[in-house]
This record gives sequence, structure tokens and C-alpha cells, in this order.
Amino acid sequence: MNIIAWIVLGLIAGAIARAIYPGHQGGGILGTMLLGIVGAFIGGAIYSLIATGSIAFGGASLSIGGVIVAVLGAILTLFIYYAATKRAA
Repeated sequence: MNIIAWIVLGLIAGAIARAIYPGHQGGGILGTMLLGIVGAFIGGAIYSLIATGSIAFGGASLSIGGVIVAVLGAILTLFIYYAATKRAA
């Protein structure tokens, strides 16, 4: 997937994950993009583990299913980040 598609997927997934996750998250638009892109990689890896039984570090695609996987990965990323830094959501 090209860089523009990653940016679009990152914005969509990051914005949806921030809207779903309780509390206030800072970071602005760049933080939202990075959250979504990391979430797409994490969600894609977990999806490939479930689907094939082996981890493939590829991100989710720019489709409805890919956005859903990326949003779930971004929510998981937010949870892990706040658990590791002990910040209250």
C-alpha cells in the first residue's frame, strides 16, 4: 500500500479509536495518524495470526475490513500505551 493510503487509513483509524476510547488523548493530527498506522500494523498482525496461524507483519488494507482491523489495533495500542505509562484515561 502506498504512503497516501497509509496516511488516510491512519487518520481514519486513529480518529475512530480516539473517539471510542474514553478520556482525553493529546497528540493532534500527527499523533492520530501515527496511532492509526501503528494500529493498522498491530491489527493486521493479529488478524494474520488468527487467520493463518502465523504472524505476518503487514498492515491492514484500505477497505472496510481493513479499517475495522486498524481501529481495533489502534484501540489496543492506546490501551497498552496508557497501561505502560500509567496515565489515567
